[in-house]
Formats: sequence, C-alpha cells, structure tokens
Amino acid sequence: MRRSATLPKLTPQERKPVDTCARYLLNNAKYLKYDDYLKAGFPIATGVIEGACRHLIKDKMESLGLNGP
Repeated sequence: MRRSATLPKLTPQERKPVDTCARYLLNNAKYLKYDDYLKAGFPIATGVIEGACRHLIKDKMESLGLNGP
C-alpha cells in the first residue's frame, strides 16, 4: 500500500490517507486473523459490508491515482 503511494510520487497531503490506513492495519494486525476466525466458524462480516468496504477503498485509491500494485 505504501509502495503504491510512493511510486506515483504523491505529495505528503495526498499520501496521508494511505499512510493512515497502512498504520491502522499494522497496529491492528494481531486482530486481523480472518483465516483463523473463519476456521473457527466466527462471522467476520456480511457480504454487504465487505462489498461496501472494498468499493470505498477502491474509490479512494483510484482518486489518489493508485490503480494497483
């Protein structure tokens, strides 16, 4: 994620949301063990929520000019 923000040489202001998201994910990685939770039979989210999150992240990344790795 951070590499994708570095390659197009984003300004610090343009990078801020990417860095905030990356920091959040790194700081909470111990809680993001979806594979373990699914194996245990725990629900992790509904399809609607997953889809909404995917589209929000995709839209934000595209608005920053980040279309992929």
